[in-house]
Amino acid sequence: MAEKEEIRHIVRIAGKDLKGTLPMPRALTHVKGISSSLASAIAKKAADELNVNINVMIGNLSEKQSEALEKIVINPAGYGIPTWMLNRRKDPETGKDAHLSGHDLDFAIKGDIDKEKKLRSYRGVRHSAGLTVRGQRTRTSGRHGQTIGVKRKKNVKGSGK
Repeated sequence: MAEKEEIRHIVRIAGKDLKGTLPMPRALTHVKGISSSLASAIAKKAADELNVNINVMIGNLSEKQSEALEKIVINPAGYGIPTWMLNRRKDPETGKDAHLSGHDLDFAIKGDIDKEKKLRSYRGVRHSAGLTVRGQRTRTSGRHGQTIGVKRKKNVKGSGK
């Protein structure tokens, strides 16, 4: 009988610790910046490149296979993933299509918001005021702070006995 392979319970990909007991597409969705559709596309490409089943548990991949998977996650456009699946298309500074994940994505979003605040655009003003930015209603929803009920007036006539 063949020996049972040892499963790695924690696999680190793109700066994130992933559970080794999850199938590859589902585990990739735990990386910030990777949606379920992009995770499926990356898993299909990785399965073709690594000659493994698409639903293999990510903990069963070897170190070399994990490194190859991480390369695909970091640069999906270089491995034939369509550009419309990327989250940073036509970057304002470079003009190129890129895909950011993890802390790089947080940093880019914060930089974009700070740029809008500096330009004093409508969106920047709304961000700096802490209001909704994308046209949501604010009359009844999105309220912050302590809830205040309706105060009733005291009865003027007294107890009425």
